[in-house]
Amino acid sequence: MSELEYDVIVIGAGAVGENVADRAVQGGMRTALVEAELVGGECSYWACMPSKALLRSAAAVRAAQAVDGAKQAVTGSVDVAGVLRRRNTITHDWDDSSQVKWVAKAGIDLIRGHAEFTGVKALTVTAADGTVTRLTATHAVVAATGSAALLPDIPGLADIEPWTSREATSAQEVPASLAIIGGGVVGVEMATAYAGFGTDVTLLVRSGLLTNMEPFAGELVTDSLRALGVTIRDGADVTEVTRDGDKAVLTLSEGEPVTAEKVLVAIGRTPRTQDLGLETIGLEPGAWLDVDDTLLVKGTDWLYGVGDVNHRALLTHQGKYQARAAGDVIAARAKGERVDAAPWGVHVATADHDAVPQVTFSDPPVASVGFTEAAARKAGRSIRVLDYDLSWVAGSSTVSDDYVGKARAIVDEDRGVIIGATFVGPDVAELLHSATIAVVGEVPLTRLWHAVPSYPTVSEVWLRFLETYGRPTT
Repeated sequence: MSELEYDVIVIGAGAVGENVADRAVQGGMRTALVEAELVGGECSYWACMPSKALLRSAAAVRAAQAVDGAKQAVTGSVDVAGVLRRRNTITHDWDDSSQVKWVAKAGIDLIRGHAEFTGVKALTVTAADGTVTRLTATHAVVAATGSAALLPDIPGLADIEPWTSREATSAQEVPASLAIIGGGVVGVEMATAYAGFGTDVTLLVRSGLLTNMEPFAGELVTDSLRALGVTIRDGADVTEVTRDGDKAVLTLSEGEPVTAEKVLVAIGRTPRTQDLGLETIGLEPGAWLDVDDTLLVKGTDWLYGVGDVNHRALLTHQGKYQARAAGDVIAARAKGERVDAAPWGVHVATADHDAVPQVTFSDPPVASVGFTEAAARKAGRSIRVLDYDLSWVAGSSTVSDDYVGKARAIVDEDRGVIIGATFVGPDVAELLHSATIAVVGEVPLTRLWHAVPSYPTVSEVWLRFLETYGRPTT
């Protein structure tokens, strides 16, 4: 058994862990990354990158088919083999060599194996060959272990070996039929992707699609998925799953059973903390890590929980944001510096509370940031809701001959600022950062009048929001 000491030890070398380690090294900390799987983590190999690769080709074909002059050039359907080949290229065939090189170049030590706590600031790492390394941190340990798919306790489900998002995004063959349990982001995106391949997709949901977003988002996406041939069974729970030859049969609480070659479960996530040895440091195995805005696990002065594992905002970009804050905090505290006096403001992560941007890559895509109307009213905000049909914006006609979309902004009337925005329609993902800046920067409506959108672009919706509101007098 070898023994090593570092200033900072980061468990999990996904996008989040890499960013924590990089910031800590930049702060002068000797840092190690521990990884049991692939360096680059979920986003690189089983989530963000491969899922968007699977979605892009069919989306590009549909976009061309929506424009006269281009649609005549589309004479065939999506080449599924080509899509999978491109996805494999984007994931580097699940080879992390390039990311390992980046880690070394960044001055970070990589230790392969599974980490378990043995005490305060102490870990053992067991490699695949059984080799054990004992690690000690002088300043901090960071848990950036992410989350895994949550599997419901449905009789017979485990016996059919269902897909999770990992299998859906890494599949090398496309099934003829696919049943998806769950109407959230993963369920919607994978329904869109596989419908684009010609798979017979059935989406099983309890109470509609994308229910945490503005209602019109789920409604427009529902219409679009049905137009793509997806069957949506709303309001029925799966009560049992059995195998009939090479097919799975899903019995529902009401209605006819659903038969499919593959079953994808997409009902939520669970923290990857079950086998970290958290009980040795007084924490509950399998639980989310409760952290403050410096990402310090509450009740400790040395353990940080960053990314999905803290359940604040389960999105790669938010995890990387937290990672930058955590790395800076650790370095600052090690030097005895105040964590509220960084050169760029404060060493804390606050944008994962009420200003989280997210794009759902459905067809049409949904881009949102900040409060929905329902969330703002629940929070007791005095608001005004601004709705606008995106097909009325001149720029939409240059995107599609039959543009369908909608936009909503939520105005905090007490402060005269926008606290939330949602866009649904072709190309709306590129509208999102302007909305995020408006929300995070708390830009007064009186100033937004002077942020002139280019014509003809879909961004002209910002002018239409202001015209709908009326010129502020203060």
